[in-house]
Amino acid sequence: MDSARHTCLKLQIPQNPHPFFIKGTWFPSHFNLSITDGLDAWTCNASEEEVKERASNWDQPTSEYIDLSERYLGFQQPDSIYGFADAAGGNKRLSWTFKKEGTKLEWRWKFKPAEDSKKITAGILDFLMDANIRLSEEVVMKTKSNEKLKTEAEKCLAQSEKFQNEKAEFETTIYSKFLGVLNSKKAKLREMREKMSNQENNVKSDEEEEEEEHEGESSDRTETFEGDSEDDDVEEDTATNVTSTSENKPRGRKRK
Repeated sequence: MDSARHTCLKLQIPQNPHPFFIKGTWFPSHFNLSITDGLDAWTCNASEEEVKERASNWDQPTSEYIDLSERYLGFQQPDSIYGFADAAGGNKRLSWTFKKEGTKLEWRWKFKPAEDSKKITAGILDFLMDANIRLSEEVVMKTKSNEKLKTEAEKCLAQSEKFQNEKAEFETTIYSKFLGVLNSKKAKLREMREKMSNQENNVKSDEEEEEEEHEGESSDRTETFEGDSEDDDVEEDTATNVTSTSENKPRGRKRK
């Protein structure tokens, strides 16, 4: 058996001060409609052949024709003009307009007076009551779900704020510790640099002293060498003089 969809439209027609209620039962290839004003009722059972013929006249597939009819008879469209007027033989004609490709079109279906208006009206009221109960239950469930979500959202928000505060506190503590370690490292680096600088200065001073001492020793050696040369000259001169003196001394005669 084909699954059916049910709709109920509260239709407001400008020419009639009282609303009409249209209940629709939609099948894949046909549909049934019933209308009541609270006192009288009318019905329209569109057979599969009639729907197929109407769809063919509008160059539409049957499914598309039914879907478009359900759209306009399941919910009142603000851009559509609805009518429920008298027809011959005590019948009624339901009509509605729509636009297709910029052209305004009108669909109409004939309704016959219901054999039992009270039964039709009671059926529509029962459907509305059941729908209202289902909607009320859904509203209650949605309300509880929203309240639960709201509570969870508040908890999440409070937890998020707590995490944010803990994060800020943690970052502050870590930054303070890091800053202390960094300053300590900087101080050690400065101390090491000063030590290295002092060592370099000491090394340079030692090297300069060694160079000065080396230069002094070289100077002393040079002076000593020069002094020794003069003494040698004096000795040579002395020796020369002595030799010269001995050579100039007169020789005595030998005694006979």
